[in-house]
Amino acid sequence: MNSPYKAPSSPVGENRSDTRALSPSPARVVYVVSNNLAKVSSLLPSNKNRSVLVHTLVKQYGLLDVANPQSARPIHPVPATVEELTRYHSRQYIDFVLDPYNFSKQDDAIPSSTHAEFGIQEDCPAFAGLHKYIPLVAGATLTAANSLIKGEADISICWDGGRHHAQKSKASGFCYVADCVLAILALKRDRINTLGLPPHKSRVMYLDLDLHFSDGVSQAFVSPGGPGSGEPQVLTLSIHHASPGFFPVSALSSLSDPTEESFDPFTLSLPLARGASDATFARMWKSVEAVKHAFQPDYVVVQCGVDGLAGDSYAVWNWSLGSSEGSLSWCVNRICRTWQCKTLLLGGGGYNHPNVARAWTHLTSVAVCSFSSSIATGTVLVSNRSLKSSQVLSAKEALLTKL
Repeated sequence: MNSPYKAPSSPVGENRSDTRALSPSPARVVYVVSNNLAKVSSLLPSNKNRSVLVHTLVKQYGLLDVANPQSARPIHPVPATVEELTRYHSRQYIDFVLDPYNFSKQDDAIPSSTHAEFGIQEDCPAFAGLHKYIPLVAGATLTAANSLIKGEADISICWDGGRHHAQKSKASGFCYVADCVLAILALKRDRINTLGLPPHKSRVMYLDLDLHFSDGVSQAFVSPGGPGSGEPQVLTLSIHHASPGFFPVSALSSLSDPTEESFDPFTLSLPLARGASDATFARMWKSVEAVKHAFQPDYVVVQCGVDGLAGDSYAVWNWSLGSSEGSLSWCVNRICRTWQCKTLLLGGGGYNHPNVARAWTHLTSVAVCSFSSSIATGTVLVSNRSLKSSQVLSAKEALLTKL
């Protein structure tokens, strides 16, 4: 597929001093995008063409205008190397998924049990371009994380990342690469220099807002019984829906119980019932911020899956994007404006693609302090109602003709 999206020019390699301090508002924001990233990410079977739609809408709202100081600075992703991928994934898994021969028409010599061993089946089928997708998506998230580490940004955005179900040696839940885990590992290797104090190991908080439990990330960092005598560097908090048989089935997805012997205070879960709304998030957000204040992270990684928004095909929660207390944009605005942490915003689930484009464009504007009410109400593409496929195509075509 030839991507119709044209990325704006990116001042890659621009020299900036590594101040290691948050800049005054508006925050410095980088946005990871390229023509190739949009093209390859749009091959994902569960979200075909979603990436192109997202990046096109973000660009059309002027949020990537390099001449406008009130926009995000676009940067190109650097594909992850095998060495970077195997900092978490097993070498056997990476060797298998990066070899295009394993998924070609001539792969009959490879037993189906091998595909199953690595999770390349059912919800994670093989697809043309998989060997390009994995290093590029992982590299995009690592590029975003590195911009924070180098002091080039206060907020980094990578909407093609957020693949929170991928396992160490197995694909799962539409996720083929554990980019969230790789980013956390990169951030936790950083050492923070505070004026007048000795350097300390960075602390990273991972907050997952997707409808589905972040099993891949939580399992990567859980320490049954707590972290022992070592200083904890990573805290994961997943806010999700959980019910019998709802994916993913995991013992870690239930409400964290401090009385259990296996309780890890740095691997937390907050399952919400069907119908969770803005009011639900408003009631429990003080608890989220209490966790943040107790942990005092240097970095926060936020997985902004939007399959919990009203209008998504899952139809489980009734969460809204708008600006009311407890809405998704309200929560993200609180993080970006009041938490005083370097922030990495990632994508995730979301299967009503026009609503996903609308949501992530809105959150991009929140990050760069340039919110316009027209993003919420001005066009049919971003309206609250669900759109028919014909309307989606017409809106997409209208956008692309302006590029």
